[in-house]
Amino acid sequence: MRQAVVFKGEDGQWVAECLSLPGCVSQGKTREEAVSNIRAAIELYVTVLVEDHLPVSEERFDTLLVAV
Repeated sequence: MRQAVVFKGEDGQWVAECLSLPGCVSQGKTREEAVSNIRAAIELYVTVLVEDHLPVSEERFDTLLVAV
């Protein structure tokens, strides 16, 4: 299980990033598409690490929403 941060980018696209997997970022025209795309990106990222016999880092982030 991984956490992803999802936000609307400056260009209007939705961006999704998995912070516990450096460089694992995706996007989509809608929030739902971005979430679907980051799921696929996470799966592929982990698959490649396993195939290359590299360690798969554990989830290490805990998110908190701060309203200002």
